[in-house]
Amino acid sequence: MKLATIAVITLGLMASAVIVPAPADAKGCLKGAVVGGVAGHYAGHHAVLGALGGCVVGHHMANEKAKEQAAPQGAQNAPSVAPAPNPN
Repeated sequence: MKLATIAVITLGLMASAVIVPAPADAKGCLKGAVVGGVAGHYAGHHAVLGALGGCVVGHHMANEKAKEQAAPQGAQNAPSVAPAPNPN
């Protein structure tokens, strides 16, 4: 029964990948899913939840890294607010 369920799910996923080929933008998601899945497995057999959370976090971190790389170099070092004058 378990093998049949896994086989049906696998065939369904393979068929959906063939029917709707679309470019995937999964930067950081795969690495995060692997790390999250392993952590979830060891934290109480919740590997799928860990993989989902890891994917979300990994994708967010990849987007933040892309934003930092796209920003001009001078904008990172410049203070956003002028320092307060010293009362002395």
